Amino acid sequence: MVRRILGLVVAVASLLAFATSPAAARARLYYLALGDSLAAGYQPDPAISRDEGYVARIHRALDHGLILENLACDGATTATLLSGGGGCAYEGTGSQLAAAENFLRQHRVRLITIDIGGNDVNHCVAGGVIDQACAVSAVGTTATNLGEIVRRLRAAAPGVQIVAMTYYDPYLAAWLQGPAGQTVARQSLDLTALLNKVLTGVYTAGDVRIADVAAVFATADLSTEAELPGAGTVPLAVARVCTWTWMCVPGRPADIHPTSAGYAQIADAFLAQVRRRPTSPAGPVRLTSD
Repeated sequence: MVRRILGLVVAVASLLAFATSPAAARARLYYLALGDSLAAGYQPDPAISRDEGYVARIHRALDHGLILENLACDGATTATLLSGGGGCAYEGTGSQLAAAENFLRQHRVRLITIDIGGNDVNHCVAGGVIDQACAVSAVGTTATNLGEIVRRLRAAAPGVQIVAMTYYDPYLAAWLQGPAGQTVARQSLDLTALLNKVLTGVYTAGDVRIADVAAVFATADLSTEAELPGAGTVPLAVARVCTWTWMCVPGRPADIHPTSAGYAQIADAFLAQVRRRPTSPAGPVRLTSD
């Protein structure tokens, strides 16, 4: 009996040792999330958990033992993600991208999601006015930085499924302010279209699937009418951005981030791409079969 007990103890100890070993870490499967405050799940109400964000929702929907590693940082831009200097520190590395590369070298990652670029242009909007020259310059910088980000991610994670997103346009909420606000809304729509065109081009060239969040929010649709409680009939794009973000919440300052309902819409857009069949046998592995 003593021998049997000792044998059991040794077996359990061996299993525990393996579970904490580098080999065990490599055997686990991970979901790596990168990006800005959207990927980090930020909402302006501190009482709302970041688990309401789209990354956490994707992780819960996939599950299958997949472990989440979320490196996203509030306020991140393509420049800080690439080279560091933002509001987040990454131990042993200088940037979110370098931390991602280190993580990819040490773990088996089955999915990477990313959203980045919105903060690159947000600083060009102030006081309800869009600085067009600033915006065009910012989009150009975004294209350059994002191209390098995607190149390095692909080099570090060949064959891993990467899904990225386009952006909705929070500044369409200015439509509710009358003719002057509607002029600003149309200008912001031009800027968002330019940004999303650049994002789509870079991601497509890097074999990155695109969750078209702009389409989900009907961002370009100023023709279809919809009812917005408290405001009456407005364009569908305005109704959705007011319903799914904090831009029009009564009694609260306007905030560009999604509500929990908005994050749910974004998560669904990502999941539709994650679950889509590969376009070729060499394409990324489907997570739903794990």
